Amino acid sequence: MLRSIERHSFSHTQTQTKTTSSPSLLTLLRRHMATTTTPTEPISPSNTRLGWIGTGVMGRSMCTHLLKAGYTVTVFNRTLSKAQSLIDKGAHLAHSPNAVASQSDVVFTIVGYPSDVRQVLLDPTTGALSGLRPGGILVDMTTSEPSLASEISAAASAKHCSSVDAPVSGGDRGARDGALAIFAGGDESMIRRLNPIFTLMGKVNYMGNSGKGQYAKLANQVTIASTMVGLVEGMVYAYKSGLDVGLFLKAISTGGAGSKSLDLYGSRIMNRDLEAGFYVNHFVKDLGICIKECQAMGLALPGLALAHQLYLSLKAHGEGDLGTQALILALERLNNVSLPSVSVSV
Repeated sequence: MLRSIERHSFSHTQTQTKTTSSPSLLTLLRRHMATTTTPTEPISPSNTRLGWIGTGVMGRSMCTHLLKAGYTVTVFNRTLSKAQSLIDKGAHLAHSPNAVASQSDVVFTIVGYPSDVRQVLLDPTTGALSGLRPGGILVDMTTSEPSLASEISAAASAKHCSSVDAPVSGGDRGARDGALAIFAGGDESMIRRLNPIFTLMGKVNYMGNSGKGQYAKLANQVTIASTMVGLVEGMVYAYKSGLDVGLFLKAISTGGAGSKSLDLYGSRIMNRDLEAGFYVNHFVKDLGICIKECQAMGLALPGLALAHQLYLSLKAHGEGDLGTQALILALERLNNVSLPSVSVSV
């Protein structure tokens, strides 16, 4: 799609240079490349090649939806074995982010930390932006720093490309079901253009210009942090008071204490299933970014600070690779209790 547009534009500019002395051919080409990110043709599997960087718990499921929709997808992951299931489904394997981008019109990333985002997107040799053609689009779905999102946007613009920050919420279940909440920051028309892809993974919410998607996700994490503390405190209180904790969770699920966190993690905690749908390590990272942003804003959010400390205690006990529902372990240690493992569905 992009190559055919470029051929048309080049032919058009050749004609213009024969009839007028200004502007120059180079200037016309630059103007063209700056506008190729908003063609009128809707994005579809027939005209848009996708790249995907990061095939962990979330990324693997999200990318699967794109393959099932018929898109040509090129993938990269530092641990190649984690990309194998996508390759088995028809994805093409690349051996660097640069190689992914050179074969893609839109490149998605969902990796661990801001340092990873910087490396896979902005590294001058191996990064995706270095391999992206003019008119290409970067979509970072990692929870990262708003300032980095703005930096990526500026770097992409300098190469006549575009970028969108689009972190997600909904956990591994939302990723599998294509039911994620997507917080998008960047050019609104670009985000509308990407909607056919976003809808395969969930519901996109436009939050504002570059960086605003990250701010929205961080606010989401602030909300979840205190919700998780409340959930596990309620469970420990119910247990200590002699209630059947499984019955208690079912009872509150339809009342005012019902929440997505309860829906996602109540049964897992009762079943002692602490496998990561979202890693403690990554949540600590997210909350740390939140605290840094609060310091810059002059905000005091004591619930956030408490949750951050409790999750840090899990890391100190070597439990960073467990899921965020492992917060129950911190509360059990504080109170010298241990909830029984019971098979229950909330």
